[in-house]
Parts: sequence; C-alpha cells; structure tokens
Amino acid sequence: MDYTDKFMSSEHQEQFRSAIESADPSSASPLISTSPKSPRSPRPSKHTGSPIKTQKPHSGKVGDPKKGGSGGKGTWGGLLDMEGGHVDDPNDPNYISDKDDAKLSTRTDEQFEEFRKKATIMVEEYFDNDDVTSTTNELREIDMPGYYFYFVKKLVSIAMDRRDKEKEMASILLSSLYGDVIDPKQVYKGFQKLVQSADDLVVDIPDAVDVLAMFIARAIVDDILPPSFLTKTMAYLSKDSKGVDVIKRAEKGYLSAPLHAEIIERCWGGSKNKTVEDFKAKINDLLVEYVVSGDVREARRCIKDLHVPHFHHEIVKRAILMAMEKRQAEGRLLELLKRTCEEGLINSSQISKGFSRIIDSVDDLSLDIPNAKVLLQSLISKAASEGWLSASSLRSLSLIPGRQVVEESMLKAFKKKAESIIREYFLAGDVSEVICCLEFENGSGVAELNAAFVKKLITLAMERKNREKEMASVLLSSLCFPSDDVVSGFIMLIESADDMALDIPIVVEDLAMFLARAEVDEVLTPHEMEEIGRHFPGPTSVGNKVTQMSMSLLKARLSGERILRCWGGGGSCNNGWTVEDVKDKVGKLLEEYAAGGDTREACRCIKELGMPFFHHEVVKRCLVILMEMKNERMWSLLSHCFDMQLITMTQMSKGFVRVSDSLDDLALDVPDAKKQFDNLLHKAANQGWLDTSLLPLNGFT
Repeated sequence: MDYTDKFMSSEHQEQFRSAIESADPSSASPLISTSPKSPRSPRPSKHTGSPIKTQKPHSGKVGDPKKGGSGGKGTWGGLLDMEGGHVDDPNDPNYISDKDDAKLSTRTDEQFEEFRKKATIMVEEYFDNDDVTSTTNELREIDMPGYYFYFVKKLVSIAMDRRDKEKEMASILLSSLYGDVIDPKQVYKGFQKLVQSADDLVVDIPDAVDVLAMFIARAIVDDILPPSFLTKTMAYLSKDSKGVDVIKRAEKGYLSAPLHAEIIERCWGGSKNKTVEDFKAKINDLLVEYVVSGDVREARRCIKDLHVPHFHHEIVKRAILMAMEKRQAEGRLLELLKRTCEEGLINSSQISKGFSRIIDSVDDLSLDIPNAKVLLQSLISKAASEGWLSASSLRSLSLIPGRQVVEESMLKAFKKKAESIIREYFLAGDVSEVICCLEFENGSGVAELNAAFVKKLITLAMERKNREKEMASVLLSSLCFPSDDVVSGFIMLIESADDMALDIPIVVEDLAMFLARAEVDEVLTPHEMEEIGRHFPGPTSVGNKVTQMSMSLLKARLSGERILRCWGGGGSCNNGWTVEDVKDKVGKLLEEYAAGGDTREACRCIKELGMPFFHHEVVKRCLVILMEMKNERMWSLLSHCFDMQLITMTQMSKGFVRVSDSLDDLALDVPDAKKQFDNLLHKAANQGWLDTSLLPLNGFT
C-alpha cells in the first residue's frame, strides 16, 4: 500500500523513517518518497506480523495523539502498537526492549558509517593505482557483504565525475567483483540507489543522465545487471524523476542501437587503453596455443586473466570458427567450450551469443569455407546434445535455407543404407535406381547426408577396381548434388586419408584423381577446387598433397582426355560408350550439320550424348571445321548452344584452350591457323563466351 502525505502526519512520517533507517541504513531518505507516486511500502514492525494500517479516520476528526505518540479518537495510535490488545512480554526470548533496539540501531549506524569511509578510500586508491587484485582483497578483508551495494554506488558516482579512463576502470572492477566478492543482489541494489539519486547527481554532474545511462547499459552488456533491471526500476520511480530519463536513455539510446554491445564496450576507450582488436588478438593467440598444447587448465587461466566476461562471446565465436577451419582441432575446441561453460567461466548467454554471431555471418563465411553451413549445423548439434548449448536460444535455423541439423543416430542409419545402395549399384550399374533410392532416403536433400553419401561412394570405389572407380565418377556427375555438399564430402574424405592409407596404400593418388575427375566432369568448379586446397594449408599434410597432385593433373597437356580415360572410360553408362565412342559420335553429328543439317537437330543430338562434361570436344571440333572449311555455320551452332546454356562458359573456354594447344599440328594443314584462331578467340571474348581465368593463352588480353 502506498503511503502519501494525506495519510500520514509529518510526525508519523519522521518516526516511520527513523524506524526504517535504524533497521537498514540503505533506506535513507532518497529511497522513501512522500509524493503520491512513491513506489515503496514501509516494512511492518519487527514486533508484529501485520502491516501498519493507514486508513483515514471516518469521523473526519484529526485528533491529537496521546503522549508517547498514541491515543486520541480517530488517530492511528502508536507507530509500533500491536493489534488485539497484545502486550509485549519481557520474559519472551525474542523480546527486544527499546533500549536494546536503540543500542542495535546505534551500532548499525556506526558500522555503516565506518564502511562508507573505507569504501570512499578504496575507490580513490583504486583510481590511483589501478590494481584490481588489491582492491578485491581489501574488500574481502572488510567483510561487510550487506553494505557492498554502497561500494557499487560510490565507485560509479565518483567515476561519473572523472575521465573516461576512470569510467572504464570502474566497469572493469565491477565485472571482476561480480559474483566472486559482491553478491548480484548487492550490485542490483547499488545501481538502484544510483538511479534513485539521479536528481542529486545532476546538480554536481551536468551530464549525469547520459553517463549513468551508459554505466547501466555497460553493466547489462557485461552481464552484471539483468535487462529486466530497466523495467523493474522504472516502476519504482516518479514520472518527474531524473531516474526515468536515465532508464529511457539506457534502453532507447544505447541498448537499442545496432551493434550496441561492441559500441558500449568501446564507449570509454577499452580496458587500460586496450582496443577490442587487442582483445581479439589475445583470444586468437590463446586458442592457437591451446590447440597445439591441449592444456585446458592453462587456457582457462588465460581466459580468466583477460577480465572481460562481457566479451567471452568472442572466444566462443573464434573457437567455433577455428573448429570449422581446422577440423582436426574440433574435438579440443569443443571440449574447452564445454569445460568453461560447465564451470561457469563462460556463461550460457555468452555461449549463445557466440553461436548467434556465427549464424549471422555464415553466408560470408561460405566464401572462404564452402561447407560452412553444414559444419556449423554439425557443431550446433554436438553442443546441444552435450548439454552446454541451448538450441532454443539461437536464431531460427531456417536462416540457413534448406539445411537441417542431423542427429547422430539418423546419420549412422543413413550411412548403412547408403553403403547398401552403392554396393547394389556396383553390381547392377543402374544410375536411375540410385537416384530413386536417394530420393526416398533423403527426399529433403539434407546437406550432411549428401556429403556422407559422396564420401561413402568414393571410399568404397577406392577399395575396388578401375571399373567401380569409373562408375563412381559417372554416378557423382549424374546425381547433381549441390556443389557445397560435394565439397563437404571431399573434405571429409581427405581428412580421413591417414586412416584409409592403412588399407589403401595409393590413397593420395586415388583421391587426387577423383578430385581432378570431378572438375573435368564439372561437378566442381576451379574456384571450389582452390577452396578445398585452402582448407589444408600445411605443406606436409595429406590434404595438401592431394590437392597439389590434383591441380598438377589438371594443368598437364590434354589433361581432359587423360583424366576422362584414367579408369578406362565407359564406367556405368548404360550405352557402354568409351571416350573414343563419344568423339566419333561428335564428329559424325558435326559433319552432318556442316553438310546442311538442322541447328535444332544438332543441339538435340548434342544433348542426347548425356555428357555435358565433354562438351569441350564439341567446341574444339567446331573450331577446327570452321578454320579448315571456312564454314560459318559452325560458329552459328556454337552461338546457339551457348545461348541455350547447352554449352557452358567453362566448356567453351576449355574447347578454345584445347585448340590453342594443338595449333602447331593444325598449322600443317591450315597455314594461317594461328591468325584465324586469334580472330575467333577475340570474337568469342567480345561475345562473353569465355572465362578469361581459364585462358592461359599467349597474346590474349
């Protein structure tokens, strides 16, 4: 019940205030408002279990109180009178006489006054020596935890009138003391006192509203104040209080801004003039050192020594990012995060915030880590299953279109089915049957399952003969998986190469050939090949050897034909064509077209070959016929195929490269072959047919 001036005489107000202050020095006058909007209700007397009545007398007479503060018809009676005519019994063990009460009140006042003096001295010394440890120990030695709210209030109020350096020092000290030395309730109470005294602070500090609002915002970002502090404290303030302006400024001016956490963390220049970049560098160094040493205790000590609990989300973010980039370090990094979370060194809100920041930037990460989305979902799934990450605290995973987190049991079951499907395929050679089975087992196209199928397909093929290897390559080009999923599958394959080497001695050579074949078949692009290479930077790593060997195969003269024939050709094609068969068919259909055939019919025949990865052969033969017979219809066919996207830019470029490689031989039959080729090359480039990054041709610009 609210107490207002019209319900209490001034004498009773003074008596009530004295009683409350004697019981709790924190309830000084700034906390008790006599305005009609006062939020606080007075506490009941320690001698009674019921609140003091404040009803207005019905008689309309005010009446003078009796001597001692009680009596008078229509008056309240004594402030601490009991209801029902009960009389205090001096023989009661819980009885406290007025004299004892007065002594207790005096002793409490003296203790609080002593603490106030010591708190002021400690704050001043801290700002002089900047020694967090010394201040922490001194506060522990005083051992008056019930008064620590005043230390919070004093620290902030003095810092508000100082430079940015002292303001930053105050925030750091509060973060260090929070929980270990000062109870969270005392921190909460200290900030409430500050807000309630905002009207007084403005007298000496003109910008007190802005500065105090920033302190509150910083405390919320540092996780030493809950966000609910704003709404709960607002309810205790009168509308004309400066404290209302403080709360509104903190909520709407600072905490609602984009990237507010980073801005607030840097509001006073950073700890000891250290910038956010300094802390990021230290975090990166400690994680790199931990990955090498595996010393969890040392890593925890380094994290604690940073004294930036509000910035622990950066540790989470960088650890997850490092786990995505260096798969071999994933286990150690997840173990570190799990241990620090279980021990309370990194709280759950910072864990969630770190993961959320990765989710927000996953599209950009995909430029450097092709399978970033798949890896992130896998890490989220592992963290959630181990119980140190609340998946519900993260943004919806629908932010990653078409991706789902796969449970471990579901993945294991799919791998068994995939192995059965692949073995059946090696026996029957039916590509369409494999596609139907995959649609049934993975109809939603879950990326992690696609990647697992790629890995299992190539692993089983490597254990068999060239026939199965060729079948695996043909199937891979027929499945039309998203390139990100294929990249993920190859990365997992290369990462497990050391284990496979025990059973397959030539694992590096086989993997390099599969990787090169994937590019020739246009399952992977050159850019994605480079991304796979960047995933294994170590010069002595198996992954680096595989990617380097693969790139060497692709750079060799006539690499396309050699790689296509690496396992004998034919593979699982239902028609049983070899590379020579395909070349012969391409030659015949172009001869018919050159003799006056229909363009639409020629395009249909090219499409029915079912080998889009071999269309560079069509481009090469068209150019040769054009240069030998001066038949412009061949150029029209190429133009029509390109416009229909039947022949891609990559295949068009490869065809020109192959003609360039054979110009010396062609010049024996066509003396001006080089001149004609240069003209055709520039003409194709002007029409936008060519990818210049694939054209290491002399004289081309």
